Amino acid sequence: MTDRYLVLTELFLPTKGGTAVWFDEVYRRLGGKEIHIVTADVPGAAEHDRSHPNTIHRLALQRVPWLKPESLLMYAKFFFTALRLAVTRRIDAVHAGRALPEGLVAWLVARLTFRPVVIYAHGEELTGWGKGNKYKAMCFALRHADKVIANSDFTRDTLIGMGVSAGRIVLIHPGVDTERFRPGLRADDLRAGLGLGAASKLVLSVGRLSRRKGFDTLIRSLPALRAHGFDVHLAIVGIGEDADYLDGVAKEAGVVDRVHRLGHVPMEDLPRWYNACDVFVLANREIGGDTEGFGMVFIEAAACGKAAIAGRAGGTGSAVLDGVTGLRVDASAEAELVAALARLLGDPSLLESMGQAGLARVRQSLSWQAVAERTRNCLRG
Repeated sequence: MTDRYLVLTELFLPTKGGTAVWFDEVYRRLGGKEIHIVTADVPGAAEHDRSHPNTIHRLALQRVPWLKPESLLMYAKFFFTALRLAVTRRIDAVHAGRALPEGLVAWLVARLTFRPVVIYAHGEELTGWGKGNKYKAMCFALRHADKVIANSDFTRDTLIGMGVSAGRIVLIHPGVDTERFRPGLRADDLRAGLGLGAASKLVLSVGRLSRRKGFDTLIRSLPALRAHGFDVHLAIVGIGEDADYLDGVAKEAGVVDRVHRLGHVPMEDLPRWYNACDVFVLANREIGGDTEGFGMVFIEAAACGKAAIAGRAGGTGSAVLDGVTGLRVDASAEAELVAALARLLGDPSLLESMGQAGLARVRQSLSWQAVAERTRNCLRG
């Protein structure tokens, strides 16, 4: 049976981010050229698309400040391209990467061409827009979809609270490339490059440098960990608007020499950084409704055999099994984060057992192949 889907998603590789990775990894496993991806034209797209198994259609998608809404032109481009493809190609269903803008367009195209529509929900986009017109439009699209794929229990519960029928929601966690992210990769050179000694402890955090990721709380926890006797260093991988702010936090806390902001690292080096660390931490918190929907970085760490500490906000409970593959804390409380770090860094056997539990879980059910199979069963069902 051939899977023939029309997929609308603004986020797709080589755009950075977990959502872009998710759609690329899953749909390349679901089928070949019969799957049509309509997405944004971004730098590096032509090279990426040249060898891609799916058929990729790139659009110039920009928001125009003087239009109301600013994304009106994006909606129009998505709509006319998607409608043309739905009419001229053999398409079984229309899929949308998010409720807005893609989901609303996908619903309209699907209804005009008498096909089912599937919308993905990631969590953070559901909670950050208040209760205005965008929220109402998002609710409409989600409530009228034939299926909604939720990435976490938190996202599923949020959808139900928005009036989406529980019977239409399918829970599918994102995955990880278990060939790329794996234990045993050489990392001694990375640790040596930071000046770490044999007894030094390295905490790693990865993500966009935005306030809800909690990098500032993590930096402020270092003096207390030093007081506990740990020779601890923090490596942060990521770029974003909080770069200068975090440098200031490190200076205020007196730990400039222990905070290593690495910026963007090469793709081949990211798995090695996970291998280099003793524990992975993303101290995420909710700010103004903006929260972590799942946290794919946690399962990247798990795929490398590392225990993780996550904030309790959002959907991280689906990525980090509290007390099994890591710990979840109130990341807005510095004392809780310090206690969790001290507990794990002070107990190598616990670190090892949690890391191995996370690795086993990833290999069993969170590889991209396993996620693709669950997606295929969901869509065909």
